[in-house]
Amino acid sequence: MLSAIKRKIFTLYSDFEYYVARWKHSRKLPVLEAGDRQILNALKKDGVYITTLADLGLDSNSEFLKAAYQQLSQMENPNNVHLDERLPQIYTVTCIPEIFNWGKEQRLLNIIENYIGLPVAFHGVHLRKDFPSKHQFGTLLWHSDAEDRRIIKIFIYLTDVEKKSGPFEYIPRSLAPVFSWKYIQLYYKLFKSNYMGIDDEQVKPIIPKSAWKSCPGPAGTVIIVDTKNALHHGTVRTEERSTLFLCYTANPPERPDLCTQYWDDTYHRVELRSALDEVKA
Repeated sequence: MLSAIKRKIFTLYSDFEYYVARWKHSRKLPVLEAGDRQILNALKKDGVYITTLADLGLDSNSEFLKAAYQQLSQMENPNNVHLDERLPQIYTVTCIPEIFNWGKEQRLLNIIENYIGLPVAFHGVHLRKDFPSKHQFGTLLWHSDAEDRRIIKIFIYLTDVEKKSGPFEYIPRSLAPVFSWKYIQLYYKLFKSNYMGIDDEQVKPIIPKSAWKSCPGPAGTVIIVDTKNALHHGTVRTEERSTLFLCYTANPPERPDLCTQYWDDTYHRVELRSALDEVKA
């Protein structure tokens, strides 16, 4: 009992420090152009902004895509067709300079810093291939990420994603006032799952499927999302889907132990030591 009280006091104090730090940093946030402020406003409203690489128009797009597709072509085909639950194949590509440099574009960092409200840490990039599935498991379940109080992840489709490919899907945060009590129910179910995720049948009675937002799109679609505060999942698919996942938090994040996967040996990694050292620094 005493230890539980101590943990609660520590959490409250840590939260207080966090909000004070955001308040102090609010005077130091970089100025955004009108178009980038629209991205920020969408993130504040719904937790998600959807665009394309072409519309985003970053200078390093061409080199970034070329490197991404080169790495995608080198991914080995896993021997998992016989499995009922085929886990995604993930390569850590943070150490590829063209990919890392895109993730460090100053325009991106400025937008993300304005949303997170604190200095930003860019943790790295996963190249991910998701396979056909007959039922929900893992990240196909509705979930919320835990690296920090606010997290920005950028998902980039490297293949055309239609319904059969299992597009990203989320519940807009702007619905919270409409479904306030139901949102509490939903997050209670998530808590009861030990934050491992809940399936569609658990969500439907609380938030109707008509309120869910599916995000199909052609290759080059960019989804910027707060994966902590927007409940989301990948959907069941009959075809493969290939994507890049980039991860940003405050610096330092609340849970740094959950961020090391973007540069350590958790997943297959290309060994380019100089770039990797820069990420760790």
